[in-house]
Amino acid sequence: MRLARDWLRSIVDHWYERLSFVFVAVLIWQVLGTLEGYWWEETYAIVGVTLIATVVVELLVPGRRLYRGIVQLGLITALTLQFTNFRWLGFIDAPPSSREWAFWLEAHASQVHPFLWIVLGVWLFYSLAGQWASSRSHVVLVIAGCMLTLLIADSFTPIILWDKVAWTIFIGLLWLVAEHFSKFQAKHPESWRHLIEYPAALILPSLLVLSLVMASGLFVPNIAPVLKDPYTIWRESRGETVPSFVGDKGPVSASSNAGDSRSGYSRNDEALGGGFQFDYSSVMTVATDRKSYWRGETKAEYTGEGWIDAAGERREGSMIGIVSEEQLPVEDGPTGDVETVEVTQVFTMIREEPLPVLFGGAPISSLVSMADEEEQPFPIPGRVSWLPGSWELHWPTQNAPVAYPSSYTLTSKMAVLDEEGLRAASTDLGNSQKNAMYLQVPDTVPQRVYELVEQITAEAQTPYDKVKAIETYLRDNYIYTNTPDLAKRQSADFVDAFLFEVLEGYCDYYSTAMAVLTRIEGIPTRWVKGYAPGIISSGIPDFDMGMPPEMSLNTDGAGTYTVRNADAHSWVEVYFEGYGWIPFEPTSGFAYPYAVAEETTEVTVPETTPTETPAVQPEPVKSSPLPLIGAIGVVLVGLAMLWLRRRQIVEAMIKFRFRSYTANQRIIWETEKLLRHCRRNGLEYSEHETLREAVAVWSERRRFLRDDFHEVLLQFEKAKYSGLEASEAEAEQLVAKVKSIKERL
Repeated sequence: MRLARDWLRSIVDHWYERLSFVFVAVLIWQVLGTLEGYWWEETYAIVGVTLIATVVVELLVPGRRLYRGIVQLGLITALTLQFTNFRWLGFIDAPPSSREWAFWLEAHASQVHPFLWIVLGVWLFYSLAGQWASSRSHVVLVIAGCMLTLLIADSFTPIILWDKVAWTIFIGLLWLVAEHFSKFQAKHPESWRHLIEYPAALILPSLLVLSLVMASGLFVPNIAPVLKDPYTIWRESRGETVPSFVGDKGPVSASSNAGDSRSGYSRNDEALGGGFQFDYSSVMTVATDRKSYWRGETKAEYTGEGWIDAAGERREGSMIGIVSEEQLPVEDGPTGDVETVEVTQVFTMIREEPLPVLFGGAPISSLVSMADEEEQPFPIPGRVSWLPGSWELHWPTQNAPVAYPSSYTLTSKMAVLDEEGLRAASTDLGNSQKNAMYLQVPDTVPQRVYELVEQITAEAQTPYDKVKAIETYLRDNYIYTNTPDLAKRQSADFVDAFLFEVLEGYCDYYSTAMAVLTRIEGIPTRWVKGYAPGIISSGIPDFDMGMPPEMSLNTDGAGTYTVRNADAHSWVEVYFEGYGWIPFEPTSGFAYPYAVAEETTEVTVPETTPTETPAVQPEPVKSSPLPLIGAIGVVLVGLAMLWLRRRQIVEAMIKFRFRSYTANQRIIWETEKLLRHCRRNGLEYSEHETLREAVAVWSERRRFLRDDFHEVLLQFEKAKYSGLEASEAEAEQLVAKVKSIKERL
């Protein structure tokens, strides 16, 4: 009982400090709203749970702030491991080599990347802001910083943040009220004790005033602003209009956006639709011995508005430390009994901005070489990563050790088109989670889309025939245009609106519709984006407007292609057992350049695609993360103890280092260190000069240090030449003097 009272007293006695951390956590959560649409849902969940856990620890754990920080770090680690489904990996060989240790560390770090670093960054800001905001001026600065961040993001981005601005104001006012009561408690403790006997009389007036202030801002009559903010004035000076949200701020509809949207690989995938203008600026050239689509990324989850990475894709393990010409593992690719053709491609970049991936025909089998803008080859950076399940070759976009390559060479092994074999193939991925991921259809898709699929595939006997029927139906019944008439759209679902209302569109419309229709038929499908082949050196665009796909199967594709922003494209891949993910092209006017046996009998190299896990991801021998959690906990506790005892440790190290030195020897050693330091800071000193000569010169150049230099000189000469033994106090005095000189230099 006594312990409980002591615990409660420790909480109550420091109520304001702990409440400050609660306010900081709420403000941080409001500011994180600026990242809406940029962060994954998992990241928001981890950060949100972490903030709640740290606040609970802050409120309930007694004792010093350091102890609560250690508990919070342990919770952050445990929560991150739980959310990321962390798996403990062991070693195949014992004892492991240094290279295996590096791969082992990278394999564990990649499982929690980037979640752990994001959470630690948020927690560090939370801790520093909560500790720093101990006075009213600091509180105001924290609130102002949050407000400024929200206001800038609200003005210069399409994110709507007015509700978060309102919450920030409300929390800021509450914080200032709490700070006022804290000062009142410190100055008038007796009056404070009388006040807290009637908490309702203390709290209700403050809440009433704050509620009236907030309500007045929400319910006053709507009037146009008298003074325009600088952002509005700047936009209007450029001839642009700024929508007004007086009284009812909301998002701008797609139809009201008058901005110029141009074609290119970086177009937003999460909200498809709208129109665009073709941008014919060049991106790269591709020298290849076979024409192909240049594949970039795939996405598996359709939201009703666009595509995002599914949870399984975000958790997919990646291979790093890629070696030149190393065979890359491919999951769900063509097996050994399927005929493949090897294609070599040399990509030369024209666009200067880096891209998130390295492109290539699918699937990429090896990364051969890279070169910079001076055509000098350089090693493949260790952070270049290969995703064997998604068939994506990622280039590090943040803190990349080198610039995006000006050119790179890679090879691909493509399955030869075998329609009879595909008709006999199953479409089961053999994994319930993968099947669910690639058969996902949201509830936004209405029943008439399902009925349409039944009509399209009524006469098809096999999954392959059903896929071809859907592909042909889309190609033959919808019009290709880069400026679809969105005024016809009524449905909230993107695919439903395209199939029954808009009836026209570009590649994103066709490919998304085919992915959804094929999934409804129970056939695993994924959405892919990259580039169409481009323009071959003859100058003729490499797409066949209106040409049936059968006529383009045997097109000779060898040559050099110029790929432009206008060639940014999307299509679908459908899974067939033994053949892997086969591309299909539903967009009217385009034809996928398949590899066929007649063209490739001399160059086909049948080869079994590796299915075993590569060396960089050794087979796990343990599944429990407890050893890693324990190791991290020990490290954190150890670091905390070292920080607490840092002064004693430094003093002990100094004493240990000079344990066998006499006072004279230490004075000489410290003086010689000072000489080297002065030389690095521009005070010249040659080996033929005496210290007295050097000090005479330095005293003229650094007059404010003249007395200090002479004091060190006298101590040095006494220790080295007089034969008298200096005392320990004199040695410590010289050490302090040398330190003072270094700081003032």
